Amino acid sequence: MKKTLARSIAACALTGVALLGAGAPAFADGPTVVDEPDTSQLNNIWTFAPLGVPVLGLIQALQNVPGRLLPS
Repeated sequence: MKKTLARSIAACALTGVALLGAGAPAFADGPTVVDEPDTSQLNNIWTFAPLGVPVLGLIQALQNVPGRLLPS
């Protein structure tokens, strides 16, 4: 029981060290200022998404599937 507990604590500690080590390069340069994205061209059927999915673009893409799967 004590061996299992010691192994699990050691595994958790090693995992934590590995995750912190992997994340260290992200913090190396300090804070990064990101400009707002350009959303001026987001008004076509592929980007209008009232349900979280571009509905009209999805319908258009699904209509093209049979033509691409079946040889003509």
